[in-house]
Formats: sequence, C-alpha cells, structure tokens
Amino acid sequence: MIDKELFKLIKKKFKYIILSAIDNFINLFLNIGFIGLICLVLYNSYEGFFEKNNLLYVFILLIIILRFILQLLNGYFKNKITEYLKKDLRNELYRKLLTISIDSREEIGLAGLTQLASDGIEQLSLYYTSYLPTFFLAISAPIVLFGICISLDLLTGILLLVAVPIIPMSIIFMSKFAKKIFAKYWNKYITLGDSFLDSLHGFLELKSFDATSSRNLKMNEEAEEFRHITMKVLVMQLFSLTVMDLVAYGGAAIGITTSIYSKIGQVNPFGALFLILIAIEFFLPLRAFGSAFHVAMNGATAGRKILGILKEDDIKWGDKPFTSGDIVLKDLSFSYNSEKNVLQDLNISFPQNSIISIVGESGTGKSTLIKLILGEVIPSSGNISINGTSIRDISETSLYENISVVSEKTYIFNDSIRNNFILVNKNVTESEMIESLKKVKLNEIVSEKGGLDYVINEDSSNFSGGEKQRLALAFNLTKKKEIYIFDEATSNVDVLSEEIIMKNIYLLSKNSIVILITHRIYNATKSNLIYVLKNNKVEEFGTHSELLSKHGEYYSLHQKEQLFPKEEINL
Repeated sequence: MIDKELFKLIKKKFKYIILSAIDNFINLFLNIGFIGLICLVLYNSYEGFFEKNNLLYVFILLIIILRFILQLLNGYFKNKITEYLKKDLRNELYRKLLTISIDSREEIGLAGLTQLASDGIEQLSLYYTSYLPTFFLAISAPIVLFGICISLDLLTGILLLVAVPIIPMSIIFMSKFAKKIFAKYWNKYITLGDSFLDSLHGFLELKSFDATSSRNLKMNEEAEEFRHITMKVLVMQLFSLTVMDLVAYGGAAIGITTSIYSKIGQVNPFGALFLILIAIEFFLPLRAFGSAFHVAMNGATAGRKILGILKEDDIKWGDKPFTSGDIVLKDLSFSYNSEKNVLQDLNISFPQNSIISIVGESGTGKSTLIKLILGEVIPSSGNISINGTSIRDISETSLYENISVVSEKTYIFNDSIRNNFILVNKNVTESEMIESLKKVKLNEIVSEKGGLDYVINEDSSNFSGGEKQRLALAFNLTKKKEIYIFDEATSNVDVLSEEIIMKNIYLLSKNSIVILITHRIYNATKSNLIYVLKNNKVEEFGTHSELLSKHGEYYSLHQKEQLFPKEEINL
C-alpha cells in the first residue's frame, strides 16, 4: 500500500506530508475532546448544573477555533506539495526529457508525456496530499480510540478493535488486483491519446486516401477498450467501498449496540452516548483511507511511470569547446535496445569545406547516422570525433551552436517570418533576412503575402511543401555554421524548389562541412565523396564517376533513377 520508491519524487517536500499527518493526529484528539465536552454539557444540563456550563462552552469554542486553524494549516501543507508537483516536478520531467536519448523520448510518445505531465501529476498529487496523511491517521486512530473505549467498556473496545483490521485487509486484498487494473488503465489511456494525436497529424493523408472511416472504426475500438477498462476500475472501486462501508458502519453498529446494552440500568447514560459517538469515530479514518486508496493507486501508477522516465540514463556531454575540423566516424556501430545493429563498423570522414553524400535504400540507417553525429543517441561501439575531439567530450551548447540541420521534418514555428529568422540568429538584420529569402527565391512570394511580419500558420499550412523547405533553408542561411546537415531536405518538394535548395547547398560547402542525406542519386552527383549504405554498413564509397565504374550498389541505384529522368530547370 506504501510505495517507498515514490518517496523519491517528493523528497524535497516530504516534511509537509509528515506535518499534514501530525495535523490530522492533533485534530483527532481535538475531535475526541469536542465529543467529550458536548456529552458533558448534555450531562450537566440533564442534571440541572446550568451554572457550571459556561467554562465548557469556552472550551468548546476554543476547540472549534483550533480545529479551524489546523484545517487552514492542513490546506497550506497540501498546497505546498501540490505546488511542487505541478511546477517543480513538471519542470524536472521536462529537463529530463532534454537529457535522455531521442529513442527513449520517442518510445514514451508525445501523447503519453502530455498525459503524465497533466492528469498523471494531478492524480499523483492526491496520493501525497490525501492518501499518505490519511494512512498514518488510519493506523494511529484505532489505537488511541481503543485505549479510550476500554477505559469505558472493555467488551465494546475489544469488539471495535477486532472489526478494524477487516478494512485494511480488504484494501490489501483489492490492491493486488488494483495495481494490474490501473497499469492496464494507464496503458490504454496513453494508447488512446497517441492514436488520437496521430490521427490529427495525419488527417490530410486520411482524407486523401479516403481512409477516415477505417481510422474512425479503429479509434472507436480503442475507445471501447478504454471504456471497458474504466468500467473495471469503477466496479472494483464500488465493490471495495461497499465492503468498507459494511465493515465501518456494521462495526459502529455493533459498538453502539454493545455500548447501549452494557450501560442499561446505569446512572450515567451520557457515558454511553460518548462511547456511541466514539464508536463511529473509530472507523471514519479507515473509511477515508479506503476512499483515498483507489485515487492513490491511480496516482501511484502514474508516479511509477514518471519515476521510470526520471531514472533514464542521461546522455553525458563534456565541457570542451567546439573547434573546426574534420568529422571522423571510426568503427561506429549502433543498435536500438540491444537488437540487431542498425549500423555496423562504419568508417567515414567528412573533411572541411566539402560536401559528402550518404545514399542508400530506405532503412539502411541514413537518418540514424545523423542522430549519432548530433549526439542524440549513443553508439554501441566506436567513436565520432570532430578535429580529433570526441563529440562526447564537447559541450552540448558549443556543438549545437556550430551545427545546422534541415530535414523534411524541420519545424517552423507558428509565428512571423521575422521572428523565425530571429530564433535562428538573434542579431540578424532585416536586409540579411531579405537577402536570404532572395537566395531561395522566396522574396517575392513573402512580399506578396505581407512581408517579414506575415505569420506562418501551424505546420506551415499557408506555404507549399517546397516553399516550407526553402523557408527552413533561408532561416539557416543567416547564421554561419561549421557543419550543415541536410536530411532528405528535398524530399516531397517540387522540381523548382529542389533545384533552388541544391544550388544553395553546394554553395555552403565552399566554407563548411555539408553532409547530404538523400535518396536521389541526382542530387549527390557533384559531391566530393559519396558513401553508399547497404545491409547496415558502408557498401562502397568514392566520387560519382568512380562509383559508376564499379557497377555495384551505387550503379544499381543510379540505373533505377534513370527510369524516371529529372526535368532540367535553369535558374
């Protein structure tokens, strides 16, 4: 019922859980005192001692005031815990996502992360603010109340104490099923979120292929599965609460009946009244604990998932500054999750002031190679160095200040064109922005749309695919970088855009290292060197003419492309 691992998430604010538990414990004694004073007032009134009641009223008022203060303090303690979880823990989770490998982030999924950071932390907050303080009270309250009950009536105290363990026993019994059900619940919840987000991202494609109906059916099936698991959670909760209510109110009824029976014929019926009220109080903390249990299990499941993310190994970076030089990949191998190598024993050099192309069929590891050069994933073996320094020893900030990446998935922010330029280079001038747009043949288009202050829609929907890629290139041209990486930057663009992009790419290679990942052999023909990947390794390398003369894999790819000749455009 108590997961010690989850204490690690709240260690900075654990004192507030202890203070909240102490607050509840003091409140218990005040409540007992309040019940006792009420019974005493009734007794004195019954006996006609009205003049002796004034002081009792003062004590009653004092207890009410103290309980009000304790309630405010309890709210303050809970607020401090909630504030930490909703602010600091979310920030910690975000910072962690920046330091783990990209494949770990992709495995978790965007929707899953969003749900954990929102609903997950909300549920986890209830675990710390409601469940844990109530747990400590539920343990201590029966012991205190038992001591009071046996001083008034031994039989009643024993009967109440015997009934008390049934509630925690039922909770322990239910927890075995609850963990499994809540784990399935969160998995279904995250899967449904991922599917919904995926459908939104691919909505245009679904419309284009007339696949909206089939996708709708799939989402309905997933929603139905989530509904079923939600119903299982509710059934389990209702069953558990029914058992606890039967024990709590049944135990209280036994205590009341025993108390009344044992006090029949005695002079003071108000002692019996006190015992009756205490009998009810006996089970209320346990009942509250049982009610909080189900919410807590949901929060604990989310907490364990968050804890799993926070335990992911960070990608370690050094503190050495970036220095210009050749990029060398030596005996480089990589695999995802210890599976078969995606890349194996690569030996590749990227000299300064050159353009090096990486070509090959889909699935040969071209994009994975870029992730390795960017340090987003860690190689299984081998090393990547820049000017003789391993990239693991270079400062992350220093490395990224000198690398620019343009890919088919380059994200352009939903902001003005001007602000997207400033995002890349905060010192860029307006004339430099216009000059950069001219280089990619977009200046007239941008002017027609409204100029540099024209706002780009989400996912650049107010620009064509080719214009979007040219915009991404234009932003990157305003800041000189030592290394430019183009990962399928001309994929899915029109012929004109492809020609413009390639012209600028070759111009950049005069003063920088340009790495060109492409499936189009035509775009690689003028490269200083071409590496061909096949079966997870370098199959062959050389210049365009050298590779054609070998009649190997490159020749085969080139011949396939010749079946669909490219239209020439003069710029």
